[in-house]
Amino acid sequence: MTIKCISPVDGSVYAERPTLTRVEADAAVARAKTVQIEWAARPLDERISLVLAGVAKVGEMNDLIVPELAWQMGRPVRYGGEFGGFNERAQYMADIAHESLAPTMVEDSDKFRRMIKRVPHGVVLVVAPWNYPFMTAINTIAPALIAGNVVVLKHASQTPIVGERMAEAFHAAGVPADVFQNVFLDHQTTSDLIATRSFGFVNFTGSVAGGAAMEKAAAGTFTNMGLELGGKDPGYVMENADLDAAVDTLMDGAMFNSGQCCCGIERIYVHESLFEAFVEKAVALVSTYKLGNPLDPETTIGPVAQVRFADGVRSQIADAVAAGAKTHIDPALFPQDGGAYLMPQILTDVTHDMRVMREESFGPVVGIMPVKSDAEAIALMNDCDYGLTASLWTPDTERAEAIADQLETGTVFMNRADYLDPALCWTGCKDTGRGGGLSVIGFHNLTRPKSYHMKKA
Repeated sequence: MTIKCISPVDGSVYAERPTLTRVEADAAVARAKTVQIEWAARPLDERISLVLAGVAKVGEMNDLIVPELAWQMGRPVRYGGEFGGFNERAQYMADIAHESLAPTMVEDSDKFRRMIKRVPHGVVLVVAPWNYPFMTAINTIAPALIAGNVVVLKHASQTPIVGERMAEAFHAAGVPADVFQNVFLDHQTTSDLIATRSFGFVNFTGSVAGGAAMEKAAAGTFTNMGLELGGKDPGYVMENADLDAAVDTLMDGAMFNSGQCCCGIERIYVHESLFEAFVEKAVALVSTYKLGNPLDPETTIGPVAQVRFADGVRSQIADAVAAGAKTHIDPALFPQDGGAYLMPQILTDVTHDMRVMREESFGPVVGIMPVKSDAEAIALMNDCDYGLTASLWTPDTERAEAIADQLETGTVFMNRADYLDPALCWTGCKDTGRGGGLSVIGFHNLTRPKSYHMKKA
């Protein structure tokens, strides 16, 4: 079979690639396993240098990559691609590699040498999403390769060229072809490979249904997994918040990349004393956006990746309005709305009985509710099946931390949102998934502990 990238720009087939047969896929895994021992035996500094050289090669391609991303998934070219975050994450993991992967020495005396080493899992499968296709992939690829694993990358069918660009760059930098393989696989072949324990670790970023399919395929194999499955991330604006900063950051978190961000802001709770002012400023800001062709430098919000995604968001909005929600963005400001081109929307008079406040939207829509107290805000923020990030707005650090301690989420931000700090573990709870990427914990998840108990003669 083949996979097709239907461009959201104009509905054309932008790229088409044949998938591997099961025999070809097995051969790819076999080659990976063969070279992994030699790759792991290379000095750590050599692996680090090769990975960073591959990252730099991706940067050299940025002028090609930016319009390719616009065609594949709709992000406006004015934002310049993902290389800043891509490079930051890889560089940080390289910087902490020696310390993170160093043995834990328990005893080195005249009688015993006892220690715990970190050893690679072997072959790591990375199943990457289309919404931030370079940054999400490098979260696992860089530390996996640095730690001595080899990588098989299966990228989303919406962004097939991304995997090819990454493989091209890493191979040009000197990473052997079988150490980092980009492959095109259908769902059944992917499941079959996991079910036969082809991989030592699987990292998947995508939908809850996709994560459940991965876990089902791995059942009984004891394959290690990392799963990030989406979110419905809240913001909470307290009565003493910097209102302008909160509006600017939370609206950017809700609307950037057409709302297609796992940690994007999808619901906002504002103290009742600031509610009307917050909504007024938010509406004024969002009304200035320009929806259009992402290849146009003037466009600030491009199409979502697929028409069906846009229709899903429209359905959530329509259901909310039918149940009493109020829309605030004038459709006349966005004449190109239609198909994959989805205008932004702000909703008030929303409740948690509405899908738009409970189900992941993954589009440029946000619901805003007034609250009377921290307790009410905490209850609403936790009233969700997801738990990726939350954004708190107040100058009071102690108050924010006390609230954060009560939130069911993976990351809590104070006076910022929608940012992945590579020094902190990227993780989630509930239906958002399990495991953790980046930071020292990312290295630990991509390796296993191995104990050495050596009695000296």
